[in-house]
Amino acid sequence: MAGGRPWGPSGPGADIPVHVKLRTTDVDEARAFCRKLYYGPLRIEPVGDASTFLFSADVVLLGPITLGEVGYGTDIRVSIAALETSYHVLMPLTGMLRSRHRGTVVYADPTRAAVYRPTGDIELDWPGTCRLLSVKVDRSALERELDAALDQRVISPLPLGASFDLVDGPGRTWAALVRLLLSELRGPDALATRPRMAARWRDMVVSGLALSVEHPYGEEPAGLQGPYRPRTVKRALDVMHAEPWRPYTIGDLATVAGVGVRVLQESFRQHVGMPPLTYLRRLRLDGVHAELSRSDPGQSSVSEIAYRWGFTHLGRFAGAYRERFGVSPSHTLRGRS
Repeated sequence: MAGGRPWGPSGPGADIPVHVKLRTTDVDEARAFCRKLYYGPLRIEPVGDASTFLFSADVVLLGPITLGEVGYGTDIRVSIAALETSYHVLMPLTGMLRSRHRGTVVYADPTRAAVYRPTGDIELDWPGTCRLLSVKVDRSALERELDAALDQRVISPLPLGASFDLVDGPGRTWAALVRLLLSELRGPDALATRPRMAARWRDMVVSGLALSVEHPYGEEPAGLQGPYRPRTVKRALDVMHAEPWRPYTIGDLATVAGVGVRVLQESFRQHVGMPPLTYLRRLRLDGVHAELSRSDPGQSSVSEIAYRWGFTHLGRFAGAYRERFGVSPSHTLRGRS
């Protein structure tokens, strides 16, 4: 192991990075390292050739964030109880990771990251070919950052999306930032290791994640919408989130907002990135997807869940669902079994 002072999670606001690493063929030693550095209720079980087990971790702790490059050398299964105090992102550098969290299965690879909320157990099927970047962010730090980017208080825990794109958009930039910061902080004399610079890098990682991951405040990341939303837009968003199944028309939403239809449409285009009814449809689709993901196919049907979320034309619904999620609604429901 390496580090300038006794290692362990730094307190919020700490600006001095702590670099630690471990390379071992001992499963118990690897398990103890991960429990101390990440989460106590964590289980690691080799399911591949145990003779090729070679745990390798190179990790930097910096205030509310923990960045690391991790691999196991053989196929393993990881089980983690609810994170509670943190949000977490896994970004494979090589190979593919199968993740199950809150009823949703995500296949993470170098093109797509897996995201974990503080609630809900996690199960990972981690091949020996998969080496990844692990980013742990304190719950309060990310929630404060997203709250500051909006003109309203966010709910806790944040209802984040289960994954995000690493090839295009803000996710690509954020992943590059994490890789660069980890590389810099592992060097002994890098500029980023100086406390004032380290604090700025730390803040960029937290704010960048808040702008990259999906959340229900609009399809575009909050930072691209601008920090302020007019009250007219907020009123329309509030009623849509409160009762997304209601058959709102654009006229209904304009009346709620207290402006004309054209003004509301232009305000949404500027501050949300899409028309009001497009936002409403995506909000409903995301609600259906979440419910299908956690429902028992023996007790629930696609049609009843779709109707409950305000979709009355099942053909158009199925087409919109496939366009958004890449699979049919029935495939999502069957995947729960």
